[in-house]
Amino acid sequence: MTRIPSKDELVAWLEENPSATGKREIARAFGIKGAGRIELKRLLREMQDEGLIQKRGRRVGAPGALPTVTMLRALGPDSDGDIFAEPMNWEGEGDPPRILFMPRKGDPALTEGDRFLAKLRPVEGEFALNYEARLIKKIGSGPRQMLGIYRKGPDGGRVVPIEKKADKEWLIPSGAGMDARDGELVEAESTGGPRMGLPRGKITSRLGDPGAPKQVSLIALHQHGIPDAFPNDVVAEAEAARDRAKGREDLTTLDLLTIDPADARDHDDAVFAAPDDDPANPGGHVVWVAIADVAAYVRPGTKLDSEARTRGNSTYFPDRVSPMLPEKLSTDLCSLHEGVERPCLAVRMVLNAEGEKQSHRFTRGMMRSRASLSYEQARAAADGQAGAVPLGLEKVIAQLYTAYRAAATARDRRQPLDLDLPERRIELSDDGEVTAIRQRERLDAHRLIEEFMILANVAAAEELEALDRPCLYRVHEEPNAEKIDALRESVETLGLTLAKGQVLQTRHLNDLLRGARGTDAEEMVNLQVLRAQTQAYYSAENFGHFGLHLRRYAHFTSPIRRYADLLVHRALTGELSDDDVERLAETASQISQTERRSMDAERDTIDRYLAHYLAGREGASFRGRISGIARFGLFVKLDETGADGLIPIGTLGREYFHFDAEALTLTGERSGRVLGLGMRAEVRLVEATPVTGGLIFELLSADGAAPSPRGRRRGGPKRKLAKSKVAKAKATRKAKRKARG
Repeated sequence: MTRIPSKDELVAWLEENPSATGKREIARAFGIKGAGRIELKRLLREMQDEGLIQKRGRRVGAPGALPTVTMLRALGPDSDGDIFAEPMNWEGEGDPPRILFMPRKGDPALTEGDRFLAKLRPVEGEFALNYEARLIKKIGSGPRQMLGIYRKGPDGGRVVPIEKKADKEWLIPSGAGMDARDGELVEAESTGGPRMGLPRGKITSRLGDPGAPKQVSLIALHQHGIPDAFPNDVVAEAEAARDRAKGREDLTTLDLLTIDPADARDHDDAVFAAPDDDPANPGGHVVWVAIADVAAYVRPGTKLDSEARTRGNSTYFPDRVSPMLPEKLSTDLCSLHEGVERPCLAVRMVLNAEGEKQSHRFTRGMMRSRASLSYEQARAAADGQAGAVPLGLEKVIAQLYTAYRAAATARDRRQPLDLDLPERRIELSDDGEVTAIRQRERLDAHRLIEEFMILANVAAAEELEALDRPCLYRVHEEPNAEKIDALRESVETLGLTLAKGQVLQTRHLNDLLRGARGTDAEEMVNLQVLRAQTQAYYSAENFGHFGLHLRRYAHFTSPIRRYADLLVHRALTGELSDDDVERLAETASQISQTERRSMDAERDTIDRYLAHYLAGREGASFRGRISGIARFGLFVKLDETGADGLIPIGTLGREYFHFDAEALTLTGERSGRVLGLGMRAEVRLVEATPVTGGLIFELLSADGAAPSPRGRRRGGPKRKLAKSKVAKAKATRKAKRKARG
């Protein structure tokens, strides 16, 4: 019988192995097999409840232990000139551990506020020093930066931040304003300031009229620190890049097609399908997915590679793109243009009649795209519309759809998370003005490409595991219990149920989504299920993909716009450098951060465009649904545009509203009126602030009920009312700062 270690033994082992460690590594260290792993899992859960260990995703560690690779923030030097640092995301109890930065020759200097990725080594001593840190990469620099609107004054001026969450202006002394004009968009740098009062700064860049539509994405680039222009030496390398791969397989006879949005800026994947002629696989299919061979041009150790790694991914806006690679590669050499031979890394996958993948084979090939089609063209051809695609491609499209239907059957059996959230597309004029907000139509052509890409990504992860090569996985861990409990309580108010008392699987969430389908609450439930999920990320270790219900998954299909895919290509072709392998965990952390940065920038840009679009309609009424509840007010998502706006709590009526964080409701103290998630609402647009993307609404009605009277009801307790006034005033000021910036 397997011996299970004691709690003391486990804690001691975790302290000796400070990296966050998975249950698999613990079981291996103590020789625990079979049924013993169930007992180990129970013991770890018990230790977590007792505070003896702490959990990070699927990993556990001693309380207060930091991962070996951690993001840090530099503190000011002490009296001896030593630089200490603190973890960016400290979740332990009490003060964070002390971390001493140990510079090496050639390391850049660190100043207070700098963010950097570091490798930690635990140490002990009489001064209770907890860790030593060696620099891996400097991520961001101090002093603090701000993007804002310059307001000129008699003795200098001030900068009003455009970020919604910022609540302080900066004073700009005379002579530090770079002659900025009143109302101009500027970038400022902190210069410190007095302990009391507003901080001080200086203008470092003038960016022009903040109200100009084409400034919207520029604001996002500056605000989130996303690089736009490429250094000259990187551009020069891209211009000189040549395909260095030899011995390619000739795939030019395959009728490979690219199918993308009509406004796609690049084409990095092509597909082809045909019936399998192997008699051992009756009714089966052969599916080819060919991807631009970016790894043949972007080589390890080059400036081009270093810049791509720093950027991590491309960032897309309605009017521009900040690409990971220079245009010579992203829109030319690595784009699978129609009728042009291009090097590719392709995978041939065999599916059986039920859509299950039976085998796969990767190859470096040379291909020629037969056509660059839009999703709408592919759908029209599948529907039999004459002339929708070039002559002779109708059969090619039909075979793709036949193979897709088989793959979709297998997908339905697997039951990945089946979210259905509308995606809105912003249409701009040549001058950058918003002309329309439309909902993107979700076609089978989208699902076809999506499903084939997922199959190829799974094949890539399986291939690298079979070859025993490093792999950069795409990980999505299961939601935590607290978020699922909150989701369960929230949907119960809508008359829906989420199964309790069992291991959560995607099929349980799909049952919930199906229950909401066709009801007024459908979009809201989809949104709440999405919010309950953990954030997907990149990892050198495999923790599975909960949302797709897959044991292993790696991004392979977009190396033009994702550095993760480029590394997977190198691993598949045996071209990972020693440096690539050594820094794999560090790279995973970095590009997970750049991905989140891009997502934030893209979301902020959409908010600002929506505010631009609605700015001329202040005073108009709109229908929507309550999409969020907070202590300071509630949020409403408009049906027409999908824009989210805030209703400050102080505008709801002359009574105190109780906030219930668990039920996510606001309840009137005297009227008893309850405002909760999912309620239909009619609102009036009070204020639209394009420069921040903030919208402020006034509630006209919710679920058909009129709002409470604004005056105090006769006989109401004066003391409570006075207290309510103060609370409402404070909450309203806070809410407006959040909305306006």
